Amino acid sequence: MKQAATGQPAVRLWLVRHGQTDWNLEGRYQGQTDLPLNANGLLQAREVARFFTDKKIAAIYSSDLQRALQTANTIASLTGVPVQVDQRLREINQGELEGQLYSVIKLKYPELILMRGRDPLHARPPGGETVWEVAQRVYQAIDEISARHAGDEVVIVAHGLSLATILVHSAGVPLGNAFKYIPDNAAPLKVEWRSNGADQALT
Repeated sequence: MKQAATGQPAVRLWLVRHGQTDWNLEGRYQGQTDLPLNANGLLQAREVARFFTDKKIAAIYSSDLQRALQTANTIASLTGVPVQVDQRLREINQGELEGQLYSVIKLKYPELILMRGRDPLHARPPGGETVWEVAQRVYQAIDEISARHAGDEVVIVAHGLSLATILVHSAGVPLGNAFKYIPDNAAPLKVEWRSNGADQALT
């Protein structure tokens, strides 16, 4: 087993993006708008929950947004492992872009689209967050979880971009590529996390 820099075993994370919502289906920017799973999303949550029934899971952590929490609670119902909620796992705040179709956003905010190409870490949607700010809070949460559960397997239920920041760090990929690593809905991915991840990736 790989060892973290502190000498403790690295935590093994199962990353699960929430099940589908209507806005996922329609191609709308969701951000922190608090929407529930749709019928297909509920089916996806049950399917991914069955995936974990034969896994030795020490803990389940979830974003507090209901689409993630519904998915996490479905996993908890089949595994018997309670859900711990952490608001830092929320999706990026997309500000004024939330609820809008990407095709419309490209027309209404061309400068933002250009900025995301030039400087994806610091491009800020009107009233929203940058990727760098999302990574700061997510990495802080994952470092604390990893310190609590060294050597364990832990399920993290969150969102496309918030999980992508974990994926790029675990793969040694620059954070600016996070949008290219957004996982599919309810498709579990396993990574190892090393302590002090925030310091390594954000300095």
